[in-house]
Amino acid sequence: MYLPPQFIAKDSATGNATAHELIRTHPLASLMSVDDDGLPFVTPLPLHLLAGEGEGSQTLLLGHCAKPNPHWRYLAARPKAVVTFMGPHAYMTPRVYPDLARVPTWNYLMVHCTVEASIIESFDDKDRLLKHLIADHDPAYADQWRGLGEDYQHKMMGGIVAFELRVLAMQCKVKLNQHRPEAQAAMHALYSQGNDSERALAKWMDKLAQSKN
Repeated sequence: MYLPPQFIAKDSATGNATAHELIRTHPLASLMSVDDDGLPFVTPLPLHLLAGEGEGSQTLLLGHCAKPNPHWRYLAARPKAVVTFMGPHAYMTPRVYPDLARVPTWNYLMVHCTVEASIIESFDDKDRLLKHLIADHDPAYADQWRGLGEDYQHKMMGGIVAFELRVLAMQCKVKLNQHRPEAQAAMHALYSQGNDSERALAKWMDKLAQSKN
């Protein structure tokens, strides 16, 4: 993605803490690859992050799609794909600037990953993947899932195709107009009084300010 230097997450050179936080708090991704006609094919789906620690460790994204969804076949044929995660985002009026010669903009946080896919075949590996997703989104459901019985679990897993996405490259864009310091206070004040997404942007502005201190 287009990533001007002023919007690169500050920790990108030494780690991906900001990117990982965005993935975990906004797990509904857009998985994009190429179909058999050479056109982009997009599937929205939640992904679980497995972030390796230390030099040489791998970062993985785990997910699944319905078996009738052809996307898994495209991944099997052409494993390289793109995954994006959209964090909080909102419009920003030019009225925040002290002068009038300004234009509107849209602020947002986003993670962009280049990945290589591999299909997960075994029941045990699928089960581990599902348990990760259950723990992420509905831990109270774990006992119910375990109590459904192996036959039912096998039947349900037969209706999905699971995959592991190995992250080859990760970009994190933090666009909060931080290159316009003259508008930061007014922008923060507006976002702080806005909707959920706008308030989330105000909190990210606070984090950005703290990281500079």
